[in-house]
Amino acid sequence: QVQMVESGGGLVQAGGSLRLSCAASGRTFSSYAMGWFRQAPGKEREFVAAIARGTGFTYYADSAKGRFTISRDNAKKTVYLQMNSLKPEDTANYYCAAQVPDYGGNYYYSNSYDYWGQGTQVTVSS
Repeated sequence: QVQMVESGGGLVQAGGSLRLSCAASGRTFSSYAMGWFRQAPGKEREFVAAIARGTGFTYYADSAKGRFTISRDNAKKTVYLQMNSLKPEDTANYYCAAQVPDYGGNYYYSNSYDYWGQGTQVTVSS
């Protein structure tokens, strides 16, 4: 069982920045693929970004490219999502997810992930 706890959400004005963190349990964090998803009220959960094990290749939704950066610190068992130039449409509950171990599954789909955090709310005011 892998547990994950997100933090770093909050209220920010449009154009501002936030950094989300997701601390995971487990002895082999470095073998996990990690992803960030978000869900706004009345909408389906959508992919934001992912980072693979090993090489640490990163993947982004079109809406996140150029503004968001995903990274990981295996020693701290933590994955981050740096969000810049935030827009009101980025308002959502943000979830981290783990594919354990990383088997190269489709990182863009939520069904590829085995464990999920409880989420952290991000609200961007205009």
